[in-house]
Amino acid sequence: MGIKFTESAGGAKKNTLNQYQYRMGDNRVRFVGDLLPRYIYWVKGLNEKNIPMECLSFNRQKEAFLNEEKDWVKEFFPDLKCAQSYAVQCIDCDNDGEVKVFNLKKKLMDQILTAAEDLGDPCDPETGWDICFKKDKTGPNVYNVEYTLQTLKCQKSTRPLTPEEREAVAAASSIDEILPRPTPDAQKELLERIVTGGAGQDENKDEETVSEEFDVS
Repeated sequence: MGIKFTESAGGAKKNTLNQYQYRMGDNRVRFVGDLLPRYIYWVKGLNEKNIPMECLSFNRQKEAFLNEEKDWVKEFFPDLKCAQSYAVQCIDCDNDGEVKVFNLKKKLMDQILTAAEDLGDPCDPETGWDICFKKDKTGPNVYNVEYTLQTLKCQKSTRPLTPEEREAVAAASSIDEILPRPTPDAQKELLERIVTGGAGQDENKDEETVSEEFDVS
């Protein structure tokens, strides 16, 4: 199917990820859909840019290292360690109401799991609850931050999704489609390009956008 001449972008559009950006101070989001567990390597690419690459030894569904697929990162960088990473989709409640990818910090994840023991599944469309938390600066560096779940606010925010939120969720792709698991061949090809200096700035276009928001603290 064609498009009108005036509608052309004049080239291919970049597939940018709609990712939630943690804001300093109060944050409020509503988790929707499934939780995506992974382990991620950070491989240094062109211009010292860290490229996130999924550990293929880890099975997402069973949350276990089953070594069912060849993990080429271990072959190219045997000393590199992978780190636990969780992603889920969220509704950005206090900003634009859009569905975005939310990359969970480990400490915040632990606090949410503890709260869920009493409050139930935060992703449930009927009985779920808003994730209310604070981001505070604790030092001069970008990683000097603290994330604190506001449990009482979470408890008071138990509610069903609004009609507008349900419509936005229905229109969104699943988390597995947004962050697809790479094939061993694709992983090997990218690693070969990295070690030969051929990997450019956009080689992580099918992974997360690289920023300090992906630290595992």
